Amino acid sequence: MKYRVAAPALIVFILGVLPMNVADCNASSDKTDVKISNGAQAGADHTTAGEGCNDLPQDVKVFLLKLARQNLEASVRGRPPVVPGNPPAITMDSCGCFVTLTKHGRLRGCIGYIEGIKPLFEAVIDNAKNAALADPRFPQVTPAELADIEVEVSVLTRPEPLPYASPQDLLNKLEPGKDGIILSKGYHQSTFLPQVWDQLPDKVEFLENLAVKGGLPADGWKTADVKRYRAVHFHE
Repeated sequence: MKYRVAAPALIVFILGVLPMNVADCNASSDKTDVKISNGAQAGADHTTAGEGCNDLPQDVKVFLLKLARQNLEASVRGRPPVVPGNPPAITMDSCGCFVTLTKHGRLRGCIGYIEGIKPLFEAVIDNAKNAALADPRFPQVTPAELADIEVEVSVLTRPEPLPYASPQDLLNKLEPGKDGIILSKGYHQSTFLPQVWDQLPDKVEFLENLAVKGGLPADGWKTADVKRYRAVHFHE
């Protein structure tokens, strides 16, 4: 399998039936290989991440994709997880991450951790399994589907608060195509990864859909707490 650097892609997250810090996501992805979000490269001015979370070498991307593929197949076939004996040191950093599965270009499963709650390589193992077997929107992936499924890994910078004085002020501060956004209010929380801007380029529409996905009214974003982050994403 070959990997190459290509143009930006896209992803999302929603929190609802899953535990805090664990999220499912809607994703859309084309079929180009090993993608790096422009936002992840350009956004260091207002994001903070564990060392390495937004600066992964090419060989580490390949390692993580292979690890995700191995654990996708192991989980679907009912085998024990594949745990590397000596993972790259950079993957020992705790980073938020998602694993997205697509089949013929359509979402087939996506689960992730929005926060860095465990080492990156362990998060990839968990989320490859969960995307295949625990995404509540889809039936479990079957062995017969494996050959048709493509794997994408997204690694997130640490979310940072995005204060705003008014709804218009928030709209002015958003950077479409770069910002991943988390909305939270009371027990409601949801996120869209930066790639979702490709589907929802209008700022108001983006925030309204994100609010509704989190169980808020469409205008709930106007009074919600907001955080933003950036993502590096790459796939087979």
